[in-house]
Amino acid sequence: MIYMKIRTEINSKYTEIELHICHNEINDEVRNISSELHMMYDESLSGTDERGNRRMLRPGEIVSFYSEGQRVIALGEEERFVISSKLYELEEELTKSHFIRISKSEIVNIRKIKSLDMSISGTIRILMKNGHETYVSRRNVSKLKERLKEERMVKQA
Repeated sequence: MIYMKIRTEINSKYTEIELHICHNEINDEVRNISSELHMMYDESLSGTDERGNRRMLRPGEIVSFYSEGQRVIALGEEERFVISSKLYELEEELTKSHFIRISKSEIVNIRKIKSLDMSISGTIRILMKNGHETYVSRRNVSKLKERLKEERMVKQA
């Protein structure tokens, strides 16, 4: 169980929100909190929904990013958004958080995975929490397994 003090200070000297993480050492707990905050606030993306409305998207609410023709789609819980970033750019930006490339055309949010189904042929079928189904390419299977192990170890710490 994580115990922390949260203090809110309202003062006219502040012109924007500041968040400070204070501890006597850098450890996994501090890294995880910092990572979550960065994911929530630093890495927002702009996407266009199917009706043409632009919206700011937080990576934490995205299930996966995938290419569809020449476009990159951000798949949310219920909606799809077209974004201007390329998959390789997203991969560079988001691999520090909870995303991993599973194929040439898709990056998924590890925290949105519901189940994995290993097949005899060596591929993995992923069922996401929103019902989206996708597959891990053979060359990315070991990378996914390793990343899932790391995630499990961080959760247990």
